[in-house]
Amino acid sequence: MSEIEAKIESLVPEWLYLPDISERWGVVVTEVRNMVKKGDLIAVRRGPNRSLQVPAAFIDDAGPVKHLIGTVTVLRDSGFSDEEILEWMFTEDPSLPGTPVQALWENRATEVKRRAQAMAL
Repeated sequence: MSEIEAKIESLVPEWLYLPDISERWGVVVTEVRNMVKKGDLIAVRRGPNRSLQVPAAFIDDAGPVKHLIGTVTVLRDSGFSDEEILEWMFTEDPSLPGTPVQALWENRATEVKRRAQAMAL
């Protein structure tokens, strides 16, 4: 396991398999896979079977957490890798306060996006 993989494992408390997400949303698993391919969701290979998994905090009952896709897009456009995005989203930021993913859940997306855009400069 690489250093960044180990850090992500320590930061992300819970993961979901793609079939579990499709069941929760009531869609076929290929729709979830397509979201990963398009970059709307970040999935990493984990565990002994190296299966694709998404951080549970990125998922609500209806789809991706509100403003997640836009935030991920801003970070990708800034040159962040998926691993760097995961690390940033789950790392405590005292100026928020909390983590960026917590702020998205608390409808504080403007602050999250502002920080993401500032990192691009």
